[in-house]
Amino acid sequence: MGKSTILDGNSFQPGSGADLTEQDAQLIARRTRVLGPSYRLFYDRPVHLVRGADTRVWDAEGNEYLDAYNNVPSVGHANPRVAAAVHEQMRRLNTHSRYLQDGIVDYAERLVATMPDEVSQVMFTNSGSESNDLALRMAEHATGGTGVVVTSEAYHGTTDIVAKASPAMGSDFALGAHVETVPAPDAYRAGGGEGLGRHFAEQLTAAFDRLRARGVAPSAFLVDTIMASDGVLSDPAVLGPALEATHRAGALLIADEVQPGFARTGDRLWGFARHGIVPDLVSMGKPMGNGFPVAALAGRPELFGPFGRDIAYFNTFGGSSAAVAAAAAVLDEIQERELHLNSERLGAAIRADIRTLMDRHSCVGDVRGAGLFIGVEIVRDRGTREPDPAMAHDLINAMRDLHVLISVAGPDNSVLKIRPMLTYTRADADRLVETLDLALTRCGRALQA
Repeated sequence: MGKSTILDGNSFQPGSGADLTEQDAQLIARRTRVLGPSYRLFYDRPVHLVRGADTRVWDAEGNEYLDAYNNVPSVGHANPRVAAAVHEQMRRLNTHSRYLQDGIVDYAERLVATMPDEVSQVMFTNSGSESNDLALRMAEHATGGTGVVVTSEAYHGTTDIVAKASPAMGSDFALGAHVETVPAPDAYRAGGGEGLGRHFAEQLTAAFDRLRARGVAPSAFLVDTIMASDGVLSDPAVLGPALEATHRAGALLIADEVQPGFARTGDRLWGFARHGIVPDLVSMGKPMGNGFPVAALAGRPELFGPFGRDIAYFNTFGGSSAAVAAAAAVLDEIQERELHLNSERLGAAIRADIRTLMDRHSCVGDVRGAGLFIGVEIVRDRGTREPDPAMAHDLINAMRDLHVLISVAGPDNSVLKIRPMLTYTRADADRLVETLDLALTRCGRALQA
């Protein structure tokens, strides 16, 4: 059975002999009985969380953990401002967007103001999956085609349409016949520079040609702008040539900002901004409401207009009063506390500090990322750059035992995926790096002085 790189890379395996408390063992058994086998738990020893506050979470035994992974509470667990905004709105009114309300219009104006002028309209959904689903529907309507190109380990969501365009779901999950993949631009192995962007664009053109050859007209290139599931491939900025190749093929570029957006990748708020492009459509999700389900699709009015005239779209909870209140509070936190600047500065400092660990730990092959979205490539040998998923697995579990939570990504699950929250402090950053150093020491293969 093929494993899902997005779901199985850091999953608890029932019957593995993990040292569980009696309470957790019983809860896992109950969970399996009632939820079935599709759900996954993190880590060899799952963490039983009961409380969170800002960058910390606590388990059922009272142990405190530094959260360096969860993308949803981007402005901190149990953020007081977000909680108060939702509570106040729920006490007053929570209804859908077919009634006139100030909140949804005020927030929509603020949201598109953070984007290029060309991206000036927005529609609300409940999740990033729904936003990507809507984006692909809109691309099909605009182009008349159905062909979609994604990167080879992409993950774009769980609806039928986007799951069939998410190779990270695993080798046993069949991609749609209308979907083609291209290898993500891995500068660590292929070398950087402008040539990598041109080569990526050429591969994209070839993928659209393959679709046409089997009678499928191009519709979209759907891309996570930090290429998180492909291994956090942040540099160089390659989407300029890709945008040109996509438009030459008669398709639209959809920037999936569900993971990189809302300042996680730095001070410009959106991952696509690092590439200097203006996408046709921009999908958002996870961190938008800091845990309250709210997501959106933004785009060019020349796409929204014809789609809206032909297809009436309605989403009962998308853009509802409480959801918009949560989203507005998140944007307030980012802008008023200048968390986008913190992401840029502190993220650069963390990456620099992790690079110093390479002097002592031979398994660290590369450190990359943007803002507070970091990838650490774990290899068997720096010369061959062969991935070492077993070491990466050991490291994330060693970190868990040392009370810092991270995960893995990449086609081999050999990249440590580290996503500190926007509210991280210098002290949090120091603890993260010091714990990673200790975990690397515990897991072995330190360089000899």
